Amino acid sequence: MENRRVHVWVRGRVQGVFFRAYTRDAAVREGVAGWVRNLRDGRVEAVFEGPADKVQRMVDWCWGGSPLSRVDAVDQQEEEYKGEFQGFDITYRGG
Repeated sequence: MENRRVHVWVRGRVQGVFFRAYTRDAAVREGVAGWVRNLRDGRVEAVFEGPADKVQRMVDWCWGGSPLSRVDAVDQQEEEYKGEFQGFDITYRGG
């Protein structure tokens, strides 16, 4: 199975609504590795790595988000698969 890496930026009401926690839980269920974090401009940023079909399900999941979120846009960028993550984390670096 082909592996894939996608970097996403989610815009809308996505901070203060448990978006990161729900993203982590969904990624763990799918078996996707990577990270998610809040950005200072109000967006949420994430990187998903794993089997192509599971990564796509995570990108699709971002359009729905957490129960209290309102997603206006999901910008995505394909990146070279690196296989650098052991699991999926909420991170607080940068932003």
